[in-house]
Amino acid sequence: MSSSINLTNLPVWDGKSGACNVIIESGKGSRNKFKYEPETGTFVLCKVLPCGSVFPFDFGFLPSTKGEDGDPLDVLVLMDTPCFPGCRVRCRLVGVLEAEQTEEGESERNDRILAVAEDSRDNRDVHSIKDLNKHLLKEIEEFFISYNAAIGKEFKPLAWHGPNRTRKMVLEGIKRAERDQQPAAVNLQPSRNGHAKAKKVGSLL
Repeated sequence: MSSSINLTNLPVWDGKSGACNVIIESGKGSRNKFKYEPETGTFVLCKVLPCGSVFPFDFGFLPSTKGEDGDPLDVLVLMDTPCFPGCRVRCRLVGVLEAEQTEEGESERNDRILAVAEDSRDNRDVHSIKDLNKHLLKEIEEFFISYNAAIGKEFKPLAWHGPNRTRKMVLEGIKRAERDQQPAAVNLQPSRNGHAKAKKVGSLL
């Protein structure tokens, strides 16, 4: 039985803590890649990573956002132990890997946000990518490069940025999602008898 709640429509920010909400899709150390399917409210196994390749951190998305690829913004979450698909984790934004993904000659932005679970003990002092080892950031880049190469895509890291740039990107993702949900605007035009006549003119945003 599918859930009556669409997890992609949950609020971005947690009302009590002010942290961001991340919905986990795939757990750290897993070869299985799960993807949330809003139509059924279930998590679908969509890919299995090659032998020897696993997710370096828990992987999920920010609800009520939309990236340039049309999907919710992707997030890697640093926490103490692996989580499970469907879990909502309160996180703080620490950085973002801006990247370009190419498939069949067509390129699009496919950035990866990095966050830390608010309740993490091991990462309680991490508030920015500056607090992380540079080798760790490089390993994250290499994971996505090899992960995409295995499925016939090219992943090109562009630059790492801190929490301020990340928060701005999230706000843009929120606006993009809200814009796509806007109903068609109605323009009231007078008819020949003087009564207003509604005419759809599309979104004004």
